Amino acid sequence: MLYVLDVNKLLGEKFTFFNHIKEFYINKVIVISNFTERYFNQAQTIEELKQENEKLKEYRLLYESKEQKLTDLINSIKKLKPIHEKLTQVRVLSYVEFDDFTKVWLDKQKLDDKIAGLVIDDYAAGIVVKKDNKALALLNGNEKSNYAVYIGENKAPGITHSIKKSKFIVAKYIPIWIDIKIGDEVITSGMDNIFFKGLKVGKVVSINKMADMQEAVIEPYAKVLKRRFFYIYKAKPLPKPKKEENKKELLKKESKK
Repeated sequence: MLYVLDVNKLLGEKFTFFNHIKEFYINKVIVISNFTERYFNQAQTIEELKQENEKLKEYRLLYESKEQKLTDLINSIKKLKPIHEKLTQVRVLSYVEFDDFTKVWLDKQKLDDKIAGLVIDDYAAGIVVKKDNKALALLNGNEKSNYAVYIGENKAPGITHSIKKSKFIVAKYIPIWIDIKIGDEVITSGMDNIFFKGLKVGKVVSINKMADMQEAVIEPYAKVLKRRFFYIYKAKPLPKPKKEENKKELLKKESKK
């Protein structure tokens, strides 16, 4: 061992050529190691970027798809005719008469004579009329709370009326030839211009057939006697055309003549 160590020392001191080779070898190994490490790191980064790019492509396609659907929806809405209607929240002030819980004053003035619809929780609750320039609510169950309805899948038409001292109401004047059944859902028809079509009223619990018509007893969805706040539904009149538009129409008519 001493001999080997002495020889190695001698070679290290006398033969610098071997030292240069050793140094060159070590440097090359370090360079190659660094290059290899950078290569594998770059390869991993490239793979990660590829995966990220694929995800971005997917998100872009999804975005373009949703954007197109939104554009189509906006275009379809623009083609629809505007619906002129209004919902106004009102509060119950008091009973009109202490022995009738189906007539209440509302905290709103009413200057027009048009009958309006009364709504709670997406259900028809009655009608609103004018009395002494104030809004008077006639709730479901009041003898004068009458509005047009459709019954069941066959859309049998009828008019709501009250049943004295009962939580139920009745739809009268239903054509005898239209089939209705217990459990049918009753909705507003909109044919009276009080409500819009499709507002839920209640369900049929019994049917009374007569010679030329039939009646359906309805359990209303709206619990009107327990509520202090309602909404008044009112269809707005269509806006009148401007004077310039009237002039253009008159000119067109005159030119045709």
